[in-house]
Amino acid sequence: MIATIIPDVKKHYPVLLNEIISIITPQYGGTFIDCTFGQGGYTRQILNFPKTKVIGLDRDIETKKKARDIEEKFKNRFLFKNIKFSQLNDLKLKNENIKGIIFDLGYSYTQIKDPNRGLSFDSFGELNMKMGINNFSAKEVINHLDEKELEKIFRYFGEEKESKRIAHNIVEDRKTREITTEELVKIIKSSKRKKNYKIHSATKIFQSLRIFVNKEISELIYGLINATKILKKGGVIAVVTFHSLEDRIVKYFFKSLSENRSISRYIPKNNEKINLLKIINKKPIIPSVKEINENPPSRSAKLRYAIKKENFYNFDTDILEKFKNLIEIENFSKKL
Repeated sequence: MIATIIPDVKKHYPVLLNEIISIITPQYGGTFIDCTFGQGGYTRQILNFPKTKVIGLDRDIETKKKARDIEEKFKNRFLFKNIKFSQLNDLKLKNENIKGIIFDLGYSYTQIKDPNRGLSFDSFGELNMKMGINNFSAKEVINHLDEKELEKIFRYFGEEKESKRIAHNIVEDRKTREITTEELVKIIKSSKRKKNYKIHSATKIFQSLRIFVNKEISELIYGLINATKILKKGGVIAVVTFHSLEDRIVKYFFKSLSENRSISRYIPKNNEKINLLKIINKKPIIPSVKEINENPPSRSAKLRYAIKKENFYNFDTDILEKFKNLIEIENFSKKL
């Protein structure tokens, strides 16, 4: 009889860990930035190589507890900053030999199951979804933005086909009461005309709210831009995404800066065109069957990476224009 391996769902698994380590090659030493420190999975693995240094970033102050443990074990080789990764420029690392920058855009089991965050549709009470350094919560979004704004958030950030109906029912329901997490789940479920038994009916709406509350679109775009600025020639940017919207942004950014175009603001336009990034794999790397069996949430993960070819700090990119409509939706938050 073959034994069935039941994964420990309470354990945090750094997704595609072996693949990322293979790509960033910490065995040769250097400084690496873990932009989404979380539980410290990538950081610990990198620091196991003796000639490495890691700078860990995370907007979630709760991750500082894990960071302290690593600081004690790897003295003088690890630095933690409680900032958003869009603030990479604030680190003033132009003279640091940055060899690799990692973004893991997923959420840990601890964060998902924290009842105070309200990230899960199994949560109870007040809507929250704040991951740290936020100006508003999901409660304010659901109870104050108008119907058309909610519809756009659900449609573009959650790719929810029934966004219009759900937004309308939310606005109607909130006329008589403030909407809590449980009530939002009920509204979504009752609004759905087509049932999808593969995923929970509230999955896409909760995804869209999380993206909106944490401004994940602009965070990712500015994170990519600033990471590319501070990375040194030959360094690697590796990004693990978990939904199509994130993957589309990363794919476009890497592709646009790897095509033949003048990327430095200081190179005359009549000079030879230069690529800033080099892409090795056009298709994303996905988890193995073994990893998915051990860690089912990894099944939607996609890893893309690019290598910086030149030491330019200033370069032109049209990514903000490309995703302008998504930034405009994020700006609905100015009303809150």
